[in-house]
Amino acid sequence: MNDIIQKRKSIRKYAAADLDDATLEKVNMQIKSLKPLYPDIKYSIQIVKKTKGLFNIKAPHYLVFGTEDKEGALENIGFVGQQLDLFLSEAGIGTCWLGASKPTAKEDSPLPSAICMSFGMPAEPLHRELAEFKRKPLSAISEGEDKRLEAARLAPSAVNAQNWYFIVENGKIHCYRKHSRGLLAFMYNNMHRIDMGIAVCHIAEVSDEFRFIKEDNVPERKGYVYSGTVV
Repeated sequence: MNDIIQKRKSIRKYAAADLDDATLEKVNMQIKSLKPLYPDIKYSIQIVKKTKGLFNIKAPHYLVFGTEDKEGALENIGFVGQQLDLFLSEAGIGTCWLGASKPTAKEDSPLPSAICMSFGMPAEPLHRELAEFKRKPLSAISEGEDKRLEAARLAPSAVNAQNWYFIVENGKIHCYRKHSRGLLAFMYNNMHRIDMGIAVCHIAEVSDEFRFIKEDNVPERKGYVYSGTVV
């Protein structure tokens, strides 16, 4: 498995100093090399100094993820954003997804803002041991066996809820996200979509070959919505 997947953590305390220009340029270069889940969906990623939100974290830098409003757009943001998360963690830089944060200025997001991510040098341990992960067992989030599901199990998610489900069938992994209703739908369904993209990114990272497609006649999972299939 990808070594960083087994030790990354969300960093909530940062050193105050800005990253140097050379490091920020490497981040910008990495942004340009990301592989989207859906290449036809337009998205934007901006590095900014400030974001706002009820649960915002103080950090020297933030990434603002914007996207056009299309089917699969939020899954796409989770997929490319988690690539950056893993890249930064491997480079010794801390990160944290900020689901309730927004840019402070309209020009900070060329497309409608979907989510933000803090980043900078950590003021707490950057990585953790595998035993320190607080995650559901595979039996609670999946049916069937595929060694790549362990990477999905370790993926970060909103309030660490892991609101996804995977069904392995004939070498394929069918991916589902929880469908909340009522007030919870307004609060969480968009985050469930982003979380789905994050988990699928982890599967892609540990796959020799990776394609994500929509199939017909897939198994149903009560309380969940089918997102796509890894083949």
